[in-house]
Amino acid sequence: MKKDNIILDKTFDFSLKIIELYKQMTEQKEYILSKQILRSATSIGANVEEATAAISKKDFIAKMSIASKEARETRYWLRLIDKSNLIKVDVKQYLDEIEQIINILTAIVKSSQNN
Repeated sequence: MKKDNIILDKTFDFSLKIIELYKQMTEQKEYILSKQILRSATSIGANVEEATAAISKKDFIAKMSIASKEARETRYWLRLIDKSNLIKVDVKQYLDEIEQIINILTAIVKSSQNN
């Protein structure tokens, strides 16, 4: 039986939510920031997925570190979307969720480096 992977599930679900945000943004004719957020947010889960098939501990840490960086970039874009008032969209739930993801990824990277 497959073991649950919380961060894998969380980042996949977050990507799906961001795809919906992307659709909302493009419906409001916002194409630049929408592309940026789509790329960085979906990259988080892609790197976590790659980390599950890492060939070494060093490779695992590298992929999870990239996922962590992408999560921070996503937080930046979400904050920019929120404060710029370019479009009418509430990103509070996304900001809350990305903070959780960043915290989990940071803990994974730190504990992996210490073991």
